[in-house]
Amino acid sequence: MHSHREPAFNLPGLMVGCLAVLAGIHAIRWLLPYRWDVHLVFLFGFTPARYTEPFLLGGGAVPGGFGAQLWTFVTYGFLHGGWLHLMVNLAWLVAFGTPVLRRLGNRRFLLLALAATVAGALAHLATNWGSVVPMIGASAGISGLMAGAIRFVFQSGGLQDSLGPYGGGNRRQPVAPLIEALRNRTVLVFVGFWFAINIVFGVAAIGVSGGDSIAWQAHFGGFFAGLFLFPLIDRTVPPPEPAPEWPHDERP
Repeated sequence: MHSHREPAFNLPGLMVGCLAVLAGIHAIRWLLPYRWDVHLVFLFGFTPARYTEPFLLGGGAVPGGFGAQLWTFVTYGFLHGGWLHLMVNLAWLVAFGTPVLRRLGNRRFLLLALAATVAGALAHLATNWGSVVPMIGASAGISGLMAGAIRFVFQSGGLQDSLGPYGGGNRRQPVAPLIEALRNRTVLVFVGFWFAINIVFGVAAIGVSGGDSIAWQAHFGGFFAGLFLFPLIDRTVPPPEPAPEWPHDERP
């Protein structure tokens, strides 16, 4: 007699792949010589000075040239500042990315994460004009996924819809309008706490190090992108109709 055991962590395949890629990249960097790792961070991290100080590109101080001015809007999200930074981001990705992935499906999930990552870079560029310090981390993209999650998980039946038999393709109800979602006390408390944590840690980092070591503006940029773009990316499909119940044959 065979016993069936449920897996301890029932994560979608794409989510497992994202975790593996982020962890694998950091593991490879951890094995690289320090000089190579620094070069990699400047090559793929998002550095605002690329767009404000052309002489840095010409002199080779910031590697990558024109191409890096394009790809770093995305690639910075694959790098992390340390194992703790990585682990925290992976935990938040699992917590908030999983319900979004199951609701949107693979392609729309990646589109939302990409849009939030780019929006985070734009917000960082606007608020750190001319900075030569590269920004790295998946926090902006994850903030966008978190914002997308709060558009439906706190409404009646929202979380059950994303985890139930229709998750990942068919949804039972559309997301609530933003005004209605913001009237939800749970949403307001959660968002307020998240904003406060980002601001407090950002200000504390400035006071301790004299520089902004936490890119909280990028977090906000990714969050607002996810908040407003989620309904446009989401596709609500009603569940399949139940099979009709035929009358019993009452013939003798």
